[in-house]
Amino acid sequence: MRILHVWNTAGVASIIAKFMDRLFSTESLVVHRKKFDKFGFTVYGELWDCSSYRFILKIIWLARKFDIIHIHDLDILLPILRRIYPKKPLIIHYHGSKIRNKWSQRKKYWKRADIIFFSTKDLCETDTPEQAIYLPNPVDIDLFHPISGVKKKQNTALAFLYYLDEKKAKEYADKYGLALEFLERNIPYRKLPEVLNRYSHYIDRTEIPSLSKTGLEALACGLKVIRWDGKMIEKLPEEHYPDVVVRKLFSIYQSLLQG
Repeated sequence: MRILHVWNTAGVASIIAKFMDRLFSTESLVVHRKKFDKFGFTVYGELWDCSSYRFILKIIWLARKFDIIHIHDLDILLPILRRIYPKKPLIIHYHGSKIRNKWSQRKKYWKRADIIFFSTKDLCETDTPEQAIYLPNPVDIDLFHPISGVKKKQNTALAFLYYLDEKKAKEYADKYGLALEFLERNIPYRKLPEVLNRYSHYIDRTEIPSLSKTGLEALACGLKVIRWDGKMIEKLPEEHYPDVVVRKLFSIYQSLLQG
């Protein structure tokens, strides 16, 4: 089975492709534009240094070699690919702001897909299509895990200035008796595990009612995470382990190819 992943929102495509290939011996290729990967999320796949026009042309040409085309957020490609490859399985996988409160607006694109995925439960809205499937964000546990030898700041929470109400974050820190440090969310992906491991707690985004991918990665690193509603959680939920996610996805891939 050959799968082409187009775009790499928050590195999710790289994680899926890596663990899918490892567990099921599939042949996956992740392609993303270099310009849009400033944090280095594409640890598995290719970065193309080209214009949007050339990127689309390359995708159209490359798609002929693959059994399944799995598009992440870049739904404008769906009508084009459907027209050129009418029988090829097409998947659209939404990851957040691209689709949040925009399901009706983007119907002209997602209606061309055979399968629709959304990655966080808050994206299940009144106009979300009934056939859309929740596929939890996987965490790359090869990268995100407790690191021995990193000096940890006990009783100290990290919060990134991203989808964050600073006042609310301070209230949460006070509630649990924690010191609080704010950082800009500009840390390279490969360095993020070490940064997270320096803290005992992480205050996740406060403005969206679902755990962020960074919040999940903090849990995988052994931190206690305070989520949007002030509740503290201490363990990465099983549904976010990469083997769990790709087993569910592989089953869907198989059903697509079997018609």
